[in-house]
Amino acid sequence: MVVRDWLAAMLNDLTNCVKAGKKQTTCVYVSNLMLNVLEIMKKHGYVKDYKVEENKFRKVKIEIGNLIKSQAIKPRFFVNKKNIQKYIKRYLPARDVGILIVSTNKGLLTHHEALEKNVGGCLIAYCY
Repeated sequence: MVVRDWLAAMLNDLTNCVKAGKKQTTCVYVSNLMLNVLEIMKKHGYVKDYKVEENKFRKVKIEIGNLIKSQAIKPRFFVNKKNIQKYIKRYLPARDVGILIVSTNKGLLTHHEALEKNVGGCLIAYCY
């Protein structure tokens, strides 16, 4: 099987580990985008900790925190600050539950930070 989107594979693996009752997982292929998403998830408590191991291949060990579901958004919609509310209703189960991760010209932000800074961008993922 050829994986074309490593971020989606990592987020899907996290959700599958939660469903199976596991608390840790290892992802073999790591990108800087994945590490930035993990940092946002760690800040909000969805991931307890992650550790990057540099061997022949770059691996990351992830310790899962208070996570129910995480998934990449496909296709990656471009949104402005006015349309973020529409996607919050579409992807998150309730108003104050979960985060949308948005790629902006100021870096990766949650939807709360994007609304606060009045910027839009490309929707990357969501988790709750």
